[in-house]
Amino acid sequence: MEVFNLTSSDPSTFILMGFPALEPAHVLISIPFAMFYIISLVGNFMLLLVVGKEQTLHKPMYLLLCVLAFVEIGTSTSIVPKALCIFWFNLKGITVGGCLTQMFFLHAGTMMHSAILVTMAFDRYIAICNPLRYATILTNARIAKLGLVGLTRSVLFILPMPLLLSRQPFCANRIIPHTCCNHMAVAKMSCGDITVNRIYGLVTAFVVMGLDLMLISLSYSLILRSVLRISSKKAYLKALNTCTAHLIVMLISYPTGLLSTLTYRLGEGIAPHVHIILDSLYLLIPPMLNPIVYGVKNKELRDKMGKYTFRMCSQLKSV
Repeated sequence: MEVFNLTSSDPSTFILMGFPALEPAHVLISIPFAMFYIISLVGNFMLLLVVGKEQTLHKPMYLLLCVLAFVEIGTSTSIVPKALCIFWFNLKGITVGGCLTQMFFLHAGTMMHSAILVTMAFDRYIAICNPLRYATILTNARIAKLGLVGLTRSVLFILPMPLLLSRQPFCANRIIPHTCCNHMAVAKMSCGDITVNRIYGLVTAFVVMGLDLMLISLSYSLILRSVLRISSKKAYLKALNTCTAHLIVMLISYPTGLLSTLTYRLGEGIAPHVHIILDSLYLLIPPMLNPIVYGVKNKELRDKMGKYTFRMCSQLKSV
């Protein structure tokens, strides 16, 4: 998985330590890691299967859920298998090229995740504030274009991070106190000046997250204004209910992501395992909960997933 070329001054490998202060408990720590990852894979692949099979679900909202599922599968798969190798088999080595590549997929995936949440907020705005034009404004082709814009943005913003680090001279101490190649965790291994890396990472995180949160807030302020004008209590509650799943997913994703970013760059006195726990929560919890949240809150999707689950269980019993 080595994509990025390195200078000859770079060492050949890094050592990922997992949870440095909790190494005797690595096997126990691996249990929630493995459990969350398996639930995430099952939930997201189930969502992809159901939406792919059911023609009635080939709508913008469900296509966005599929894109979100793909991103979450990719992001969690870029880190969890390696983390489990550390916990179970003490396989801590990773090449510098592999580390920088993991970093790219990790951060590009989280940025793409944010872009999808913005698009979902726009989807809810159109569905509630302009329902008669929903089908003409948000076509499947337009959703695909918005997804491509989000992917392009992620690549353009994240690619400089590993490229800048690939030019840095790394110290003899190549031990990274983490389960994965987080940008700042790797940057701190450099013997050179990482001011540019630090500023670029911080500015990128806050500009992108700030812009995305601003667009989401704008969408929901317009949604709220429109909902408050509805006189029927039943229609009022129905309109609010369509946004519940998206709001829950945002509350799961953004606070942990923001807290993780702030503690890594500004919390110098915080214990390393606290950073790792926050990063792990941010990278493991949303992929596991998102398909569950949408499956529970969306009746149409819930019914279809229930049908396919029952069908698969029946087939397994008949074998």
